[in-house]
Amino acid sequence: MKNLKSIALALVVALATVSVSAQTKKIDAAKSSINWLGKKVTGQHNGTVNFKEGNLVFRGKKVTGGNFVVDMTSLTATDLQGEYQGKLNGHLKADDFFGTDKFPTATLVFKKVVAKSATTFAVTGNLTIKGITKPVTFDLATTANSATAKFNVDRTKYDIKYGSGSFFSNIGDKAINDEFELDVTLKF
Repeated sequence: MKNLKSIALALVVALATVSVSAQTKKIDAAKSSINWLGKKVTGQHNGTVNFKEGNLVFRGKKVTGGNFVVDMTSLTATDLQGEYQGKLNGHLKADDFFGTDKFPTATLVFKKVVAKSATTFAVTGNLTIKGITKPVTFDLATTANSATAKFNVDRTKYDIKYGSGSFFSNIGDKAINDEFELDVTLKF
């Protein structure tokens, strides 16, 4: 009986050392970036918004989770300068768009991660903007010290309808695309 207990204990210890525990990697918010691109009938604007914090969860080299908070008050256009940049930034932060006074942060929480390859993962997550949570899907590519993703977000799902041809039929060449593009780089 003593030998059986010793064998069982040895087996538990061996299995515990073989199983890979989860590791949470905190992003470096200052070195990580979110670049956005919004298009309209007559052109486009691009800019940045900063992370407040975030992390990716790994099991070995596989991503198994993630959680991010974005500082929406940092939203800025980078294709304009001076007065025009100030006007666009003010409008993007106003209630017509992101309402950053009432909603200073946006969040993304990974809900499902499926490996597509050793370094690429299909992610489904819950994105919350202006207090509204909707699912998003995208591919996440990883390296030892970073991760990248590019995906589109339909702003109208978050009650951002200003200039949307889907809601206002008489705006003609002033229409703004419902989707905006995000190009994300995480450094950890």
